[in-house]
Amino acid sequence: MAILDSKGRLFGKINILDLGAALVIVLVIIGIFVFPGTTGSVAQVGTKTVPIEVDLAVRGLNVRDPERLFDKGFTKGGKTNVIIRNQPYGQIGIKSLELLPRTVTVPQPDGSVRELPDPRANNFSTDMLLTLEGKAQITDTGPVLGNSKVKIGMPFELEGFNYNFNATVIDVRVKE
Repeated sequence: MAILDSKGRLFGKINILDLGAALVIVLVIIGIFVFPGTTGSVAQVGTKTVPIEVDLAVRGLNVRDPERLFDKGFTKGGKTNVIIRNQPYGQIGIKSLELLPRTVTVPQPDGSVRELPDPRANNFSTDMLLTLEGKAQITDTGPVLGNSKVKIGMPFELEGFNYNFNATVIDVRVKE
């Protein structure tokens, strides 16, 4: 009996093309389950996680009573949800929160300029300076929160129980 007959069958029973297809399928299954490859994204390889502080400036937030904004967890020691470049990061801690006074520049008779409190009574615009603290991965190009790089000038969206507003990064400090 010949190993390969005139119809391309091994030992007259198995077609050699069917055997090749079955062998490829078995090798693919072994490759998927036995050797799955590396896990995680390429951006995380060779990085370290360190604490960082991010200062945010909130300019012109229209709110009737800023004190009510701070009732539901938006306080020092609380947490807020952060969205960076339309990508939800998750919760991050609020290290400090400072309401900035509303002022106007007033020219003086001698030519100098003084900054005085804004006398307008119906001013619903609030300015704040926030410091957030969290853990970021440090890469060659800077700190990364989630999958987004954190750099000065980037917008952050802060969201919570009774607020959703944008702020701008004005400083990033890496604690090593």
